[in-house]
Amino acid sequence: MKRTLVLGFGNVYRRDDGVAYVVLNALRERLGRPVLEIDDDGFDDLGHAVDTVLLHQLVPELAETAVSYDQLVFVDAHVSEIEEPVRQEVLEACFRSATVSHQLHPCTLLALVEGLRGKAPRGVLISVRGYDFDFGEGLSKETVALVPEAVERIVAMIDHVAGKSAANGV
Repeated sequence: MKRTLVLGFGNVYRRDDGVAYVVLNALRERLGRPVLEIDDDGFDDLGHAVDTVLLHQLVPELAETAVSYDQLVFVDAHVSEIEEPVRQEVLEACFRSATVSHQLHPCTLLALVEGLRGKAPRGVLISVRGYDFDFGEGLSKETVALVPEAVERIVAMIDHVAGKSAANGV
C-alpha cells in the first residue's frame, strides 16, 4: 500500500497563517475521517493510507515519522511575493535554510528521511495565499475561497500515488 502523509504547518492564531488547519480538516472530511480539534496534532490517528499531521512548525524529529511514507505533502500559507494563489511545487531533498517563521524547510525534512532510509519520499509543497497574518483566529474570506482548490490538488496527488480514487476513501 502506498502511503501519503499530509503535513500542515503554521500558526492558527495568526489568521491566514493557519490555513493548513482548514485545508487538512477539509481533506479529512473528504476522506470520511473526523476533523482535528484545534489542539490536536493528528499523531494519535496515524496508520492510514493517507495521514494528516498539523504542526506549528516543521522539526527534525518528524523524519522518524515520515520515513514510512511514499509521499509527503506539505501545506502552508504564503504571502504576495508568490503570484499563484495556490502554488504547487515538487520538492527535492536538500538542506536549505528555513524562512524566519519556520524552523525547518520541507526539502530539509525530505533530506533527513533520505538519510534514514536511503531514499527520499516524493515531496510536494502546496502553499495557499494568505492575506491577513494579524493576531486572531479564522481565515480571511479571500483565503477561505482558496481552500477547495488546495484540497483538490492534494486529492489528485494522493490518487496519483495510490492509483485509485481518494474521494472513495483512500
